[in-house]
Amino acid sequence: MLLKVGELAARTGLTVRTLHHYDTIGLLRPSARTDAGYRLYSRSDVARLHGIQALQQLGLPLNQIGSMLDGDGTALPAIIAQQIEALNQEVSRAGALRASLGLLQERLSTGGQPDIGDWLGTLALMTTYGKYFSPAEQKTIFTNWDQIADKWPPLLAEVRSAMDRGVPPDSLELQPLAHRWMTLMLHWMDGDFDLLERWDYMYQREPVAQQQEGPGQDMITYISQPIKQRLAVLGKYLQADELKRLGKVSQDEWQHLSRGTRKLMQQGAPAHSPEAQMLARECDRLLERLSGHDSAIRAKLVAAHANEPVLQAAAVLDPEVRDFLRNALTLT
Repeated sequence: MLLKVGELAARTGLTVRTLHHYDTIGLLRPSARTDAGYRLYSRSDVARLHGIQALQQLGLPLNQIGSMLDGDGTALPAIIAQQIEALNQEVSRAGALRASLGLLQERLSTGGQPDIGDWLGTLALMTTYGKYFSPAEQKTIFTNWDQIADKWPPLLAEVRSAMDRGVPPDSLELQPLAHRWMTLMLHWMDGDFDLLERWDYMYQREPVAQQQEGPGQDMITYISQPIKQRLAVLGKYLQADELKRLGKVSQDEWQHLSRGTRKLMQQGAPAHSPEAQMLARECDRLLERLSGHDSAIRAKLVAAHANEPVLQAAAVLDPEVRDFLRNALTLT
């Protein structure tokens, strides 16, 4: 398979001008040309282009990259390994990019040859993420992804099940899923709404991002409706700047608190017991973190959850547990 320069540029996110420049300085010369003199790039050319881009990500200038690729015979597996390490330590490119690089490294280490589509896909990801996020932001996204990656597959499966069963998007049944989706996204983006909006903007507009394993556009559209419903309800109580100041509390933390409280209640422990007081203090810490240590925001959140069925539908703490903890808090 041979690619013309325009096709290579379109599929990698680079410009034709950049590829022409690489040819002019002898960094990447096409393996063939048409009878009319148009450049044609082979799989080995694309592999070399990946090496060039990878070494650029490590901060090497073009003249050193050429010497490295031509002079000391640096192998592509070593380049890929270097790039993965650099992404882990310095300018990580998020989960999809790491997965792609890992695939390339694995196939090279076992003696296989990635096809041209693998090289092109990785190059396109590298170019796409750089359009929207700084290296520091990419590192944050990548680091946080490791913490939540295992929580996405079961959530996506549950959302897909609801879609298949024909659950209406405005049904309260979807609110727990919408809440989990929002919580995971905010944890992924470090609670930064601006980062979240830019990720959504990139996902909506970049085919490269949509090609990675994850929710399809139909699922995004579906779950966005109950999320917007939830945000609209919260907007009745909190201003936009207050929403952005909310802290991160994971679903696991609320569930741990709920299980501990329920177990204590089943044992018949009173609200003034030391164990109940310890759980009440934990609840207080979570509420403080969620409200950004702002007493006014905390009061608004409490009022919203007390009055709004949409929010109550997704609450991890059921009414009995909340009442028990509320009583225990008054005794601390």
